[in-house]
Amino acid sequence: MAQSKTLPSSDQLLADLTLLHPKLIDLSLGRVEQLLGKLGHPERKLPPVVHITGTNGKGSVTAYMRAFLEAAGKRVHVYTSPHLVRFHERISLAGADGISRPIDEDTLVNVLMRVQAVNDGDDITQFEITTAAAFLAFSERPADVVLLEVGLGGRLDATNVVSDPALTIITPISMDHAEKLGPTLSKIAAEKAGILKRGAPGIISLQPEEVLSVIEARARAVGSDLTVWGRDFDAYEQTGRLIVQRNDQLLDLPLPALIGRHQIVNGGTAVAAALALNEKLPSLGLDERAIEQGLKTVEWPARMQRLVSGPLLELLDSESELWLDGGHNPAAGDVLADTLAMLDEKSPKPVYLIVGMMGQKDALGFLAPFRGLVRAIYTVPIPGASETPHDQEHLAEVARSAGMQAIDRENVIDALQTIASLPPGPKRIMIFGSLYLAGYVLTLQQQIASADES
Repeated sequence: MAQSKTLPSSDQLLADLTLLHPKLIDLSLGRVEQLLGKLGHPERKLPPVVHITGTNGKGSVTAYMRAFLEAAGKRVHVYTSPHLVRFHERISLAGADGISRPIDEDTLVNVLMRVQAVNDGDDITQFEITTAAAFLAFSERPADVVLLEVGLGGRLDATNVVSDPALTIITPISMDHAEKLGPTLSKIAAEKAGILKRGAPGIISLQPEEVLSVIEARARAVGSDLTVWGRDFDAYEQTGRLIVQRNDQLLDLPLPALIGRHQIVNGGTAVAAALALNEKLPSLGLDERAIEQGLKTVEWPARMQRLVSGPLLELLDSESELWLDGGHNPAAGDVLADTLAMLDEKSPKPVYLIVGMMGQKDALGFLAPFRGLVRAIYTVPIPGASETPHDQEHLAEVARSAGMQAIDRENVIDALQTIASLPPGPKRIMIFGSLYLAGYVLTLQQQIASADES
């Protein structure tokens, strides 16, 4: 009897897939379209797709949409990136109980091996081949909706092979990934507007005027009807409630469970999208009750997430707060500084920041909004980052150039211990600057970090 062959782990397969192309990111549709053709076009066998892009807020809007749909009793597949702790988080599959969960190891290994075999060593990026694997997994398990988040940009992103989405959403656009998408807001907007399709309504969140004009021009060119923030819908906080106004419809809703004034924009955009999706697909039953429930129950890790237990909290006194966010560009810096100011209005505490950033990010633009809000910044490296991060000494120099006290530390635990050694009293500490750093922190929280950092 032949001995069974041990299957590789998903980590081994994913590492192998990085060797198929010399670049981590190489925006193109040709390679993934060829692979999907060999797989029998699973992207054409999906449930209705909601395609989501933007610079900031796309992950939050995806989380809201999932919460709304699941509150309505619908099964939802979800594709997001990057992951925080494990790759499996990127591909969530609808369960028989109506709850979407990260793909299990056996299923992930199965689809990765199948796409790897069909690709047969051809030139393709890891994101492209894993996107094909996600489409394969989604096409083989029943669901009512696929929430498909763009990886980078839109026009040439591997997810844009879906030619007939039910709905598209563009969240607020700002400067980020200029080296890949273009040096101006208009060029970045043109890339992201590339997801708009004929026959698919487009929900457009709050945008700068130059961005909106580019999106509207693209919509006219392809024949997509837009619902635009400030023209067709609006959202605002009033007496502790989220008010969403859409044409002649007014919804009085609970505030989102996600923290920060920017979540009024994200939550309002998601509500407008849910209403539009329900008009197109009434069988989904996305009524006001489901939207209310989703706003109350929505979860999205590392987006103004307060850590309330775990080993990192044990390093601090019991009255201190520890927050985590993956924000990393100047627009995110603005909203996070605003959120810290809002928290300080409600409950004043001295604020300390622990920050690590990827090397291509605008560190000065990101940190400048915190001037005057924080006592000190502690800069740290990012273990396991896929690209080169800012050196912590350089990052501290950037913070000092913005007029803030900054000290470089060897790692997150070192920074927390330094803050803990300061004069006693309640403190508010935020760890932020990169989703990779946020994922590392969550790994530490789960107590699976390497020994030299424990």
